[in-house]
Amino acid sequence: MTEENKFEIKIAIIGIGNCASSLVQGIHYYHAAEGKDYVPGLMHTEIGPYKIRNIKVVAAFDVDKRKVGKDVSEAIFSEPNCTPKFFPNVPHLNAQVYMAPIMDGVSELMQTGEEEGYPVFKPANIEPVNVAEKLRTHKVDVLVNYLPVGSRKATAFYAQAAIDAGCAFVNAMPRFIASDPEWSKKFEEAGLPVIGDDIKSQFGATFSHRVLIQALVDRGVKVLTTEQYNYGGNTDFRNMMDRERLKDKLESKTDSIEKRLPYKLQKTLYAGPGTSPEGEGDKGHGFAKGQGDNKIAEIMFEGTGFGGVPVKGHLKVDCFDSPNSGGIVIDAIRCAQLARDMGCKGTINSASAWFFKHPLLDIPDAQALQELEAFIGSYQERIAEVKVDDKEESKIDKVEEPVEEPAEISNI
Repeated sequence: MTEENKFEIKIAIIGIGNCASSLVQGIHYYHAAEGKDYVPGLMHTEIGPYKIRNIKVVAAFDVDKRKVGKDVSEAIFSEPNCTPKFFPNVPHLNAQVYMAPIMDGVSELMQTGEEEGYPVFKPANIEPVNVAEKLRTHKVDVLVNYLPVGSRKATAFYAQAAIDAGCAFVNAMPRFIASDPEWSKKFEEAGLPVIGDDIKSQFGATFSHRVLIQALVDRGVKVLTTEQYNYGGNTDFRNMMDRERLKDKLESKTDSIEKRLPYKLQKTLYAGPGTSPEGEGDKGHGFAKGQGDNKIAEIMFEGTGFGGVPVKGHLKVDCFDSPNSGGIVIDAIRCAQLARDMGCKGTINSASAWFFKHPLLDIPDAQALQELEAFIGSYQERIAEVKVDDKEESKIDKVEEPVEEPAEISNI
């Protein structure tokens, strides 16, 4: 067995949209990355024994007829995906995109408007597969969830499928699983790790906003008001035009920023696509036709500094939304597998706090990074403990086997 096969992480992906495309491209773009040298775009070339090339996509689930039945290497470039093709020659992966249960994963809005130039979903009219069975068949280690915002029932379904199939779960969207104590307990009881919720992109709007607010608080500035408006042209932004589906996303982003403040703001914080539902600022709905995967975020604040003198700022973030998430998920997957190896179960707090907007336990980003590095650094010691525990269990099993002289055993 080669070293690459020995440390292979088999993953399955839910939702072959723009984020999945960036992740799969990135796995091959960084195929040669190893060692401790700095590599642009990566936080970690290696996490424990795992290099990026150890991640192997073995299956995927989607509902769009333009993707179902294809190999993942082809489906990631199918419409309505519009993320940059920074590694267009992804090899054939022998990983099929299976028809998934639709449930609440596709809104009515996302099935209309193609004639007007809006990106749409086109559900296939075929029977869905048994998801847990496919996960077991492909011996999946980590299941990654990229379902659209608002897919509450579907996400719960996949979380349970992960438990049933014995997979770690990485939840990149804002249906709260890892941050829900009940779901965390379910994974803990199953002996499986879960990391989430809602990806905090490499240099996205929420991470930038959190860092800015934390810096202002640390430097003694009293923040009076702050807000964040986001604009994009991909399916994520189109889907969020449905305000009913947007609730979890708004809660995730708002909580992530407000928890960096030790006091109440003078005005309710809004952080999300376009403007608030009340229409304050008349910023529109956030979807910008023709903008594709390019995301523009505007972050504003007003406060008072030394001597009560006013201070204000306006930060603009211009990025491609999906590659921005790929740089995080590519580490979250390896941390999930590391947690499996070490026998960790339930919510992995350090990874959730560093990689995601809505963790079970929210802590400052600098602290989260320190705790994550400590978690990664503990791998060798924890693995040794797991091996010792396995040996002890093996000895106990031998003692409990039927023997000819039970009286002597009872005297030991």
